[in-house]
Amino acid sequence: MSDSLIRIKAVEARLGIKKSMLYDHIKKGLIVGAIRIGDRAVAFLSAEIDAIVAARIAGKSDDEIRDLVKTLMANRQKIADKILTAA
Repeated sequence: MSDSLIRIKAVEARLGIKKSMLYDHIKKGLIVGAIRIGDRAVAFLSAEIDAIVAARIAGKSDDEIRDLVKTLMANRQKIADKILTAA
């Protein structure tokens, strides 16, 4: 897994869905939220997307995926808090 940022087109290709469904999945808690990288640009952590794909491959239910997404988002916040505290 990589901690690189990937743009929406790459996430669409990785998940096999279009942007409208991607945002619907985010709203339903099935995919992590995007990270704003500019005024009109967002990206996703590739490691988080990889974790969601792996869970789908493993046959996890939507409820289990939602729990995974909550964990990924909480971890993202912990990392951000740690960096901001150290600055």
